[in-house]
Amino acid sequence: MATSTSAPLLSRQALNAESSAIRDLLRHAGRPGVLSLAGGLPAAARFPVAEIADAAAAVLGRGEGLQYGLTEGDAQLREWIAARHTDQGSPTTPADIVVTTGSQQALDLLTRVLVDPGDTVVVGDPCYVGARQALASAQPEFVGVRVDHHGLVVDELGEQLSGGLRPKLVYVVANFDNPTGAVLSAERRHRLVELAEQHGFLIVEDDPYGALRYQGEAAPEMGPGSDRVVRLRTVSKTLAPGLRVGWMVGPPWLIEAVTIAKQAVDLHTSTVSQAVVRELVTRPGWLDTHIETLRPWYGNQRDALVAALRETLPEAEFAEPQGGMFLWLRIPGSNAQEILPVALERGVAFVPGAAFAVHRDLADHVRLSFATVDSADLPEAVRRLAHVVR
Repeated sequence: MATSTSAPLLSRQALNAESSAIRDLLRHAGRPGVLSLAGGLPAAARFPVAEIADAAAAVLGRGEGLQYGLTEGDAQLREWIAARHTDQGSPTTPADIVVTTGSQQALDLLTRVLVDPGDTVVVGDPCYVGARQALASAQPEFVGVRVDHHGLVVDELGEQLSGGLRPKLVYVVANFDNPTGAVLSAERRHRLVELAEQHGFLIVEDDPYGALRYQGEAAPEMGPGSDRVVRLRTVSKTLAPGLRVGWMVGPPWLIEAVTIAKQAVDLHTSTVSQAVVRELVTRPGWLDTHIETLRPWYGNQRDALVAALRETLPEAEFAEPQGGMFLWLRIPGSNAQEILPVALERGVAFVPGAAFAVHRDLADHVRLSFATVDSADLPEAVRRLAHVVR
């Protein structure tokens, strides 16, 4: 909420906008000596720095990426994206794709072209803060549907739809949900698409973490071939977030509207970044090989955090995530928001569960990220957390 003496000049949308609780927390979590389990940041040590530098040198050496580009995105990059989605079971053409400045911009653009004030938007409860922040700019009516260890509880959504609920869209992180780490089961994916077809809403499937699976079998694609599923993807967790390259796959009528909206926002995603990403991902086998190096590393991080929790904080309740970067923890009898200032003073940071709540009381939950703290320091981070809790 703006407090400046010039605040009356701001629009109603700006005056009603709220800052991300996680972004605000990261200012404090970055203090020297703090072991931060808070931010959803990928591990900088795993960025392919040399390869990105080599790709950038090749691109700039050819004089590429310095001119204005198509709003829809680099044509060759979109060809690669289409082939990638098709190979993964979702038939896609380049015309189905618009390249965005990270998947966060895709959320903003979708909000601009789909949601009017008062429209009903369904999200998981708990819900990724960045999605709710983007969607809230259109002042919709949020309906939260419970998320459990198997993802969005689709049967509960079905009951509400039978009772007359008519959402414009349903937002879901089907693979390694943020914050819960849950994977939406195959049965629930199928049922959700059935409900979308029956009731006419769009499913916005956000998947930043799907490639970071280090246990179990990959879940099936959500509604392959369905024009009720909009897919959001990004290279932020596999290459580097600073490249700010994501994309949206959707039906032609939606891609056209999003492209027009994007023209007014930034004309196009950085042509340099797109060219660098395209240079890397079109090298035969390079991306898959790179991802295969990430999976065991993040898996080791997860294992270190789980072992530390079981040894030092056995009263905590959680399910081991099979991928992604987060562990969703319940500490019975605690109030995470109240103990956070003490935790920061004791040198450990986390995100209180209340930051992700839509309607539920999640005061005794916390989200822990195992991505950025060295595995050797994770036991100490948990010891500090346990000390504060007790």
